Amino acid sequence: MELRLNQLAAHLARTLAPLYVVHGDEPLLAMEAGDAIRAAARRAGCEEREILVAEAGFRWDALIAASANLGLFGARKLVDLRIPSGKPGADGARALEYCASHPSAEQILLVTLPRLDRATQGSAWFSGLSAEGVSIAVTPLAAEELPAWIAGRLAHQKQRVASETLAFLAQRCEGNLLAARQEIEKLGLLLPEGDLDADIVERAVTDVARYDVFQLSEAWLAGDAARALRIVAALEPEGEGIQLLLWQLSEDLHALAFVLEAAAAGQPVAVATRNARVWGKRQAAMERAARRLDSDTVASLIAALARLDALSKGIGRGSVWDELRATALTMTCSRALPLPAPAPLPLPSPTSR
Repeated sequence: MELRLNQLAAHLARTLAPLYVVHGDEPLLAMEAGDAIRAAARRAGCEEREILVAEAGFRWDALIAASANLGLFGARKLVDLRIPSGKPGADGARALEYCASHPSAEQILLVTLPRLDRATQGSAWFSGLSAEGVSIAVTPLAAEELPAWIAGRLAHQKQRVASETLAFLAQRCEGNLLAARQEIEKLGLLLPEGDLDADIVERAVTDVARYDVFQLSEAWLAGDAARALRIVAALEPEGEGIQLLLWQLSEDLHALAFVLEAAAAGQPVAVATRNARVWGKRQAAMERAARRLDSDTVASLIAALARLDALSKGIGRGSVWDELRATALTMTCSRALPLPAPAPLPLPSPTSR
């Protein structure tokens, strides 16, 4: 059984399954999902909790033994298994399949995993756990989901802010939910309940946003100029390798050129995007870019990659970060902006006679 994270609280209020699997790459949401399950287990009478961490050298018969043994004085027990690598190996796979097929009314098994690739999610051990228990995937929140998430957190503190302030907070916290929770809790400590003044909130909140190259790719393909420039500005002082950003830019531009050529030949943009092997959020962003930019603009951007690469290696005059910003602006505009040209040579001053 698969549950969305926002369905977990209602599920735990109704019942408690003998097996839960929490998997994903958002640490805060995974931790809070686990906390909710552990709290429900305590309410259901699980007075003992046994933590197992499946690292190198872990003996999987310890899981079988923990699942078979009752808690102290025969009480119900929660077995809290963490698999940091997400790869249990052959012995672990057999042990997990056994636990999935032999649930106990006296035991609750909670398995915590990182983000799993498609092959692992299709494995027999994971399929067995998901089929016999409750599986909850925790993924990073998209930028457009953050304002609602922040509003919900503030509501728990009986605080409210305007939509513009929510957008401001989302910008300051994007990509870093753990720090975002701390900033929201700080507002609860510093400010009173009720409606909060935007200026006071802005002064109280620290910029804790964290970005990566994939978010930058999504921003410039989607045509979000403000977000693209904000991400470039954040990555530059963090020491993000410019070569990685230029590689992603090259990948995006060549994929976009492929999509435009296929679309010009009569192929639907969505089909051309999939054929370019662009998936997920970037697929929708790539389709928007293909409808916004023309082939000549994309060709000029590809031609400009050589200069960006040279600047990144210290060849030529200019700032590679400034020209990356100019390129990002060109990609995000519905009407292509001209790429920066070399400054003209100064004309000789007329000589007096």
